[in-house]
Amino acid sequence: MHKVFLGIGGNLGNKRENFKKVFPLIEKRLGKIIQKSSVYETPPWGFHAQEIFWNQVLIIESELSPEDLLRNIHSIEESFGRKRGKEGYSSREMDIDILYFDDTYIETDELFIPHPHIQKRLFVLVPLAEIAPDFKHPLFRLTSIQMLENCKDKSVIKKLK
Repeated sequence: MHKVFLGIGGNLGNKRENFKKVFPLIEKRLGKIIQKSSVYETPPWGFHAQEIFWNQVLIIESELSPEDLLRNIHSIEESFGRKRGKEGYSSREMDIDILYFDDTYIETDELFIPHPHIQKRLFVLVPLAEIAPDFKHPLFRLTSIQMLENCKDKSVIKKLK
């Protein structure tokens, strides 16, 4: 059984409903959700959009390989209307990123684990530090808290109730 950290988020449609819909899909297609952070309202990162994002970090237990996990993630995202391309960042109903897969390092044409931008994004680090403050990044050997303290992102992150 693998311990996998996922970042989920979106800024289009009914965000509350999208989050409700994605949890059963994750449990059916990816693995058992064992922990959820709070949901955070965050600005877009890396592009301009009018709509604010909701973001959350999940920890799941999965029997899937990283490649199978990614294929199933793409399928879930497509069910929310996501079209994959080389357009860069864009607004979307649901985005799912693999942040960590156990403590492994993988770099292929399609898969980078740990996610290459964890340390740059408050919208990932804040919820990650909430549920796994002492988890160490497999390459940097820094905890979630240490990465959060070193993060240069100054975005305003607001915890939703």
